[in-house]
Amino acid sequence: MTTGLHVVDSGAGAPAVLLHSSGMSGRQWRRLASKLVESGIRAIVPDLSGHGSSAEWPEEKPFSFHLDVERVAALLESLDEPAHLVGHSYGGFIALQAAIAAPSRVRSLALFDPVAFGTLDAAADADARRDLLKVKLSWDATPQGREGWLELFVDYWGGPGAWAGLREDFRAEFRRVAWVVFEGVRTLAADRTPASAYATLRAPALLVTGQHSPPAARMVIRRLRESLAGARVETIPGAGHMAPLTHTDAVNELVLRWLTSVSAEDLTSARR
Repeated sequence: MTTGLHVVDSGAGAPAVLLHSSGMSGRQWRRLASKLVESGIRAIVPDLSGHGSSAEWPEEKPFSFHLDVERVAALLESLDEPAHLVGHSYGGFIALQAAIAAPSRVRSLALFDPVAFGTLDAAADADARRDLLKVKLSWDATPQGREGWLELFVDYWGGPGAWAGLREDFRAEFRRVAWVVFEGVRTLAADRTPASAYATLRAPALLVTGQHSPPAARMVIRRLRESLAGARVETIPGAGHMAPLTHTDAVNELVLRWLTSVSAEDLTSARR
């Protein structure tokens, strides 16, 4: 498959495409991918643009989340059958956008805190929108400026002190991909795809959030639940936005149960 992304493809069975959050890579889903393969599900794990082993994105070259949407949609089109889409944060948003771009290629959705902020109502969700302003949309290319922006970004999503608490190798990776992360944030902040646009999706959906996720992320889940017919919503107790990393077993178990249940329903329908 030629998508412009580095992809790890393992196992056999119904395909599941796993999309990571900003600043991470497909390695985020390594444990889930292993469990899926053991369960008879094919795990397809790309590194999104500029991340992981995909080609680096040069600083100051403009980037937009639309490129990742195009690349993931192309990946879906390249598969022999529709795929489950699993995504966290930025990866969840890309999953939603790719599902709109290629709806017939999506078997189901399993999304943890997708950052689909266009779903937030300007008036009713004004408080949640204001909370997002804590992440600045201005760029300072100096080492100090880059470090400051990353700390602000990581602490917003992971809680106060999250940046300082990261292992140094994780901080080094964030520094390496800082520009493409910033550009992804900048462009998705300008996205105005309303909740009603996702109502056209017919694939079954699992929406997951953390008990302590930021207000905007929890409100997106609420708006998507209102738009996606029959969507199932789960909350991970005691967890925040980074639950796929901090509460890995709980998140992976939810996703695994969801994908196997959807696959079982597909098999039952095929036999009728």
